[in-house]
Amino acid sequence: MINPKCKICRRLGVKLFLKGEKCLSPKCLMIKRSYPPGEKRKKRMSSPSEYGKELREKQKLKNWYNLRERQFKKYVKETLKARGKVEDATVLLIRKLESRLDNIVFRLGFASSRAQAKQLVSHGHFLVNGKRIDIPSHQVKRGDIIAVSSKFQKKPIAQNLKNSLKKYKTSSWLELNVEKLEGKVLNEPVIEEVAPPVEIPTIFEFYSK
Repeated sequence: MINPKCKICRRLGVKLFLKGEKCLSPKCLMIKRSYPPGEKRKKRMSSPSEYGKELREKQKLKNWYNLRERQFKKYVKETLKARGKVEDATVLLIRKLESRLDNIVFRLGFASSRAQAKQLVSHGHFLVNGKRIDIPSHQVKRGDIIAVSSKFQKKPIAQNLKNSLKKYKTSSWLELNVEKLEGKVLNEPVIEEVAPPVEIPTIFEFYSK
């Protein structure tokens, strides 16, 4: 049976790494089958409408961050409302999404995918400034320290975490302490480094109508 996450990537025509490192495998269906699910063979398809393009870009970013429609729409609407107060709405949206606790846990290498990070945070396995936080959407700020709970460090899934993190390179705006299994937010997320595989302005157009 084809994994639902693989179907999402094939449908949108881009590798979103929804399963983390597993998506690097040669067995990945985005490599083996570049056509959308349901297509028996690769064929020439008509160009999508402007609405279709906007919808596809929206779906890409929503799935990239592993969000439900209601959550994602809220972030975009908040950004549209505030864009007159900032220089670049695209930067503001990405900063909001990148500052989610589940995303920071993923960026620090404590989880192999955003889906796994969301689950781990929901189960209360991480501390922010020493306080247990189980809300994936919690906005992490500059100076905050995110640590793996002592209880989680005893679980099998965390046994080899330190060894795997020794070769891990985290984002430039984050600082990772492998021995303590904690990370610190040094600065605002850098959009050039994030490089989401989408045309974000089209997403604003989609929700502006």
